[in-house]
Amino acid sequence: MTAVLTTGHGGYEVLEYRQDVPRPEPKPGEVLIRVGAAGVNNTDINTRTGWYSKSVSGATSDGGASEADDASWSGLPLSFPLIQGADICGRIVAVGDGVNKNRIGERVIVPTMQPSPGGGPFDTFTVGSECNGGFAQYVAMRASQAYVVISALSDVELASFPCAYSTAENMLHRAGVITGNTVFITGASGGVGSAAVQLAKRRGASVIAQTGASKASELLALGASRTVDRNADLPMEIGSETIDVVIDIVGGPSWPQLLDVLKRGGRYIVSGAIAGPMVELDLRTLYLKDLTFLGCTAQHPDVFADLVGYIERGEIRPLVAKTYPLKDIVSAQTEFQLKKHVGKIVLIPPQD
Repeated sequence: MTAVLTTGHGGYEVLEYRQDVPRPEPKPGEVLIRVGAAGVNNTDINTRTGWYSKSVSGATSDGGASEADDASWSGLPLSFPLIQGADICGRIVAVGDGVNKNRIGERVIVPTMQPSPGGGPFDTFTVGSECNGGFAQYVAMRASQAYVVISALSDVELASFPCAYSTAENMLHRAGVITGNTVFITGASGGVGSAAVQLAKRRGASVIAQTGASKASELLALGASRTVDRNADLPMEIGSETIDVVIDIVGGPSWPQLLDVLKRGGRYIVSGAIAGPMVELDLRTLYLKDLTFLGCTAQHPDVFADLVGYIERGEIRPLVAKTYPLKDIVSAQTEFQLKKHVGKIVLIPPQD
């Protein structure tokens, strides 16, 4: 089959487009999915570059640690070569022992963050990191993690949902966002951020989206009540202690301002640090304001099933900026890292 192999941590030189990769066979309890489309995500690039290593302190755009052995979601060494691709939409074409053959032909999407077999509630198994992902014509997956979706949306549109939207929904779920909350979202034009805008609005929250001026109109159309420039002085722009929940995927040097705008008793939720993971915290701000901090990686069991329901009922919409054939993965990831788009960039494997 055709696939992109990641041969180690590093730059684009570790990506190999191959047409001679053996097609996987589904093991007992697994299904074989013919991939229709696979989205591009920060995690694909961060895993490849080694950015998850604790030895890295810079922004994701600064690169990672190619020789590190802790540069994965789990903190454990990865096994290369690896097929990455955290977003998957496709059809089941074969099943392993113990799986109902009636599942053949189902169109499915796959959660990126999956429960580790036999693990606890915070033990996760990441598609495209701890197992092969969607940058290929076929992928084998546990049958329980292949969710049927009934929708008129295309494979490309459905492939824009799994990673970004489940991350955003998990953050909102963990934060307990409800009608009447005011939610501030950093990095709001990216995949997770733009998903969080829609999903917070769906919950009845008022959304303030942080983004560049050129992307503001698109975020207002998605449901943001207002936008704030990413370089703004937040306490001056929106006022101190005006926000119930901060959804953060940026981090970086401006991070202390996020705590300044939180109300007393507010909730700060983080699932990314594209501007840098090292921040300065005054512990007095945390305890004197009775703030709650939540890191979000492992997903509640209801999150992905709920997301599928939102898609099928048309309560959220895909936001696809551009598509590329799988062979042009380097061009796709290069454009992705320019951060000039709103929403998702999606790769399409050969369909012959």
